[in-house]
Amino acid sequence: MIEYLQKFQKNHTITNGLPSNDVRSIVVDSLNSIWAGTSKGLSQFDGVKWTLVAEIADISILYVDSNQDLWTVAGHRLFDKNYQIALEIPESIRTIAEDNRRQVWISGSNKIYYRMPDGTWHHFDKELTEYNIQGMAIDNDRRIWLATDNGLICCCDGEAVLFSQQNSGLPSNNLQCIEIDRHGHLWIGSDAGVIVFDRQTEWYLINGSKSGLPYEDVIKIRLGPYGQRWIGTTLGAILWDNGKWEYFHSKRWLPDDYVNAISIQDDSTAFIATSEGISQIEKRKYTLERKAEALEKIVLARHDRRGYITSCNLKIPGDLSSYMYQASDNDGLWTSLYVAAQSFRYAATGQPSAKELARRSMEAIIQLESITPIDGFPARAIIQKGEPVDKSHGEWHDTEDGLYEWKGDTSSDELDGHLFAYSIYYDLVADETEKKNIAEVVHRIMTYIVDNDFLLIDLDGQHTTWGVWSPRMLNGEWKLQRNLNSLEILSMLKTAHHITDDQKFHQAYLHLIHQHHYALNSIDQKLTAPDPTNHSDDELALVVYYPLLKYEKDPDLRSIYLLGFQQSWQIISAERNPLWNLAYGALTGNHYHHQQSIDSLQRIPMDLICWTVINSHRADIEIATEEPGVKEIQSVIPLPADERRMMKWNGNPYSLDYAGGGRAEEDPTIFLLPYWMGRYHGLI
Repeated sequence: MIEYLQKFQKNHTITNGLPSNDVRSIVVDSLNSIWAGTSKGLSQFDGVKWTLVAEIADISILYVDSNQDLWTVAGHRLFDKNYQIALEIPESIRTIAEDNRRQVWISGSNKIYYRMPDGTWHHFDKELTEYNIQGMAIDNDRRIWLATDNGLICCCDGEAVLFSQQNSGLPSNNLQCIEIDRHGHLWIGSDAGVIVFDRQTEWYLINGSKSGLPYEDVIKIRLGPYGQRWIGTTLGAILWDNGKWEYFHSKRWLPDDYVNAISIQDDSTAFIATSEGISQIEKRKYTLERKAEALEKIVLARHDRRGYITSCNLKIPGDLSSYMYQASDNDGLWTSLYVAAQSFRYAATGQPSAKELARRSMEAIIQLESITPIDGFPARAIIQKGEPVDKSHGEWHDTEDGLYEWKGDTSSDELDGHLFAYSIYYDLVADETEKKNIAEVVHRIMTYIVDNDFLLIDLDGQHTTWGVWSPRMLNGEWKLQRNLNSLEILSMLKTAHHITDDQKFHQAYLHLIHQHHYALNSIDQKLTAPDPTNHSDDELALVVYYPLLKYEKDPDLRSIYLLGFQQSWQIISAERNPLWNLAYGALTGNHYHHQQSIDSLQRIPMDLICWTVINSHRADIEIATEEPGVKEIQSVIPLPADERRMMKWNGNPYSLDYAGGGRAEEDPTIFLLPYWMGRYHGLI
């Protein structure tokens, strides 16, 4: 298995032993110990726990010098390695640095001080009363470079030289931090992005529009050991690594988006200080198979309700221990996707656990049909009476024995998912007894639909809201849904014929093709402008294309279906959707964006909580023009999965802002289905 670097995040707060969540500074020493300066004291982390080592209040800066001595700043006082006051100045200490002679320098807002070898402190002759010092770096020529709110100042031999927008072409005068690399280049954070200066005449601006920097209000910069550049902003942290930008924001990555400080360990693990705690972000060597194993544990821990698999709610936002099962509108669909994932896994690996999980959820899907009083009418969801579960709104009915409730108004989504799961489980997992049982269920469902003029009739004698495939309606008032629904019913009939071998389903299939042009309808199943894009329909199209193209052998019909499939994929492929990409590659043998699919699977975060994620402020994206029927702000190009909102593959990947609030955790099938489908087909 090919290894890649998987991102992991961990928060450190008062629950882990910090004296306060308000962490103003953080630093790593040569032993890789972490020191955190908080509003209530100095703490040290040994890799296991935090220990309070000094009760110094309101720490603002920590600095480890070349002797590995720790300097601590709190307000106008500087503390030495023994936590004794080494210096007090009339104003707050703003910066600290060391030159190549191991001389320590500090600054207030407009004065500079330095420490002599005998331990005494002296004031630099030049007072910079018109400037507010915000950062300091010292080069090998012992020139002091000061980032100020009114330009860059170079102090040397008692003189101060100003570089500004007005006299030197500096891109911005508001400079907020400064670092110097091993080659003497200055890396300066500003409100316009990162400025790199050769210390002579040339300025290089790294911003959003030109360089792809996600956000430009840069207040911290840390230079990593292997060329990485960690950048702290007022709205998140940014990493430049291996030729690409990565943006870490929202509570998926940071306790708070305003970055107070960043420090980096030798293995490139970053510790990011915020007013709500510390974020530890690291990259570990991983494989997709190992990721699948880890995510499967999440399914079993919080998403498996007697075989039904879906998202779970969090009673306390972000607290996984407060999870509550959902009984959603689409338990049948989401469980079906999980059945397919485990069936592919079993076929690819032969692992007994995959077979058992697929069987358990398959039995749950079968129960959706058997529990209702109408043969062939499956429920959306089932709950046991008194079961602790968040029940979705809608049409719920008691079973005759009073032990269960089932949800009606079953949609086409459910039927699409059920037939998808039945087909894959039947072909890859089922024994002869199970095949017989599945054939009986499928026969009842499809007979009920065919006998009712291709409508799904509910208890009230009316078709359900979305259970419509009748030619009478699709070629009339339901014309907008005609193309996708034509594809759906053809796939369901083809699957039913494959599983039951009943010719009436084949005859119904041909009737819809010959008399009502359903095959031709399917060519344009993917809605495009001026109609609003429906990403939920895209997912449904995928789950009905898969069995239809697998079972249809007639070259003329297959050619028609492939026209629609290819046309749909050409549009959807821009979304970096590994489920669509891998299915397209598996069913056609054509080019399918293999590496893009692998990258997308790798970048699905390990944290599946539905956090609030805001991206509309970013400087590196192009906002799309308003789409008819869509009110949300969208990007032209989708962001990677670990930088956007958590969503199933029926979500809108172009959406930039989402107020999830950490109130739910997504079901890991979003990874498991495309991964195991790809493994089964030999594409991964």
